[in-house]
Amino acid sequence: MNHHNRIRIGLATLSCWIVGFSMMDAGVAYGIAAPQPAPDPAGHPEQDVMAQLQDYLSANPEDRADLSERSFGTQPLNKQQAVEATRLLVEHHHRWIAENRGEEHTTRLLTWGDLKMPYDVRVFGERPESGHSLYISMHGGGGAPRRINDQQWENQKRLYSLEEGVYVAPRAPTDTWNMWHQAHIDAFFTRLIENMIVFEGIDPDRVYLTGYSAGGDGVYQLAPRMADRLAAAAMMAGHPNDAKPDGLRNLPFTLHMGENDSAYHRNTVAKQWATMLHERNQQDPGGYVHWVEIHADKGHWMDRQDAAGVRWMAQFRRDLIPERVVWLQDDVVHRRFYWLGIGDQDPIAWQRVEAMRKGNTIEILHSDPDSLKIYFRDDMLDMDHEITVLWEGEVAFQGKVPRTLAVIQSTLMDRGDPSAIFTGEVIVPIRTSNR
Repeated sequence: MNHHNRIRIGLATLSCWIVGFSMMDAGVAYGIAAPQPAPDPAGHPEQDVMAQLQDYLSANPEDRADLSERSFGTQPLNKQQAVEATRLLVEHHHRWIAENRGEEHTTRLLTWGDLKMPYDVRVFGERPESGHSLYISMHGGGGAPRRINDQQWENQKRLYSLEEGVYVAPRAPTDTWNMWHQAHIDAFFTRLIENMIVFEGIDPDRVYLTGYSAGGDGVYQLAPRMADRLAAAAMMAGHPNDAKPDGLRNLPFTLHMGENDSAYHRNTVAKQWATMLHERNQQDPGGYVHWVEIHADKGHWMDRQDAAGVRWMAQFRRDLIPERVVWLQDDVVHRRFYWLGIGDQDPIAWQRVEAMRKGNTIEILHSDPDSLKIYFRDDMLDMDHEITVLWEGEVAFQGKVPRTLAVIQSTLMDRGDPSAIFTGEVIVPIRTSNR
């Protein structure tokens, strides 16, 4: 399949990823103003919002402000308008990627600031109707000379085979011991996934992460903090360092370790993680799906027995709107995790948020940040009726949340993932006096 055919495949399957949405007027919060559409000084009626979007998308990109700064961008949409607007914005954004990033995909080289990340691509099997799965596989090495890490990369390119999917083996941008869990890795992988959606037609709900040795270190670190980008993760022969498993609540996680892999106490720590994951699953039976395998009589090299973990991942699809979310920030912070976001302040390392949803009620169980942003869409709850947000048993927000172009655009541009788009949002202050 040539490069241009891959572009057409990516654009042709966008409709498979666009979910339905429903209309809602702005509501009134308990002591908080709900999001309200901005007045339209030009006097355009609401039914013209789609025509205005078409005009907006046909304008010179340099002349386009964010939709949050345009009056029609904050007008409420009905469900049909939200579906059509999502389709238009996704197609437009992905067409832009196809026109502007083709060279970096063809050369298999991503650049972020002064750093570069080359990667190897192998495609297995027939492409399913929903799109290929994507496996990102991180090599070992770490704090070693460049030639050693290059050798490890060459090994990782052929380490695993798939029945179906796009297998991507990136070369770490640096040769440091923590080469797979520095902050730039999150940015590189976000861009890689975004490009693969367009150029390889991958299904964004079937993205898997694995890594061996130092690459396994990366899985320990990246999987909890990027869980909402992934369908499952497989850690092979690594060490977690300061990583914690809390964010794995909705991410199936498998861990493979040689029984005799005692360097840095990797085998002992793997057993500790097995205990932690088991305890969390027992306390929260809907979460922390896991499989831990300590391979008998094996050292750091497991004679490819670990490949079973790669096969295990394939059964899972990402759930971006789980009923319960546990979000523990890492030392590399993010502003968004599943249907939760940070409100008006900057994210802080190791802050924790827990929330659950049932019907049209969201209950915040714990929040270290002083305000939270909550995202909504129609397959998550009924946006035609009032939504209630509870904090410590009290109503922190109650009202209707409008679907708007601005929210669709912002959640699309955040990561370029058509399955991760939301249509409404509300910022909920957390009353610190009640803590």
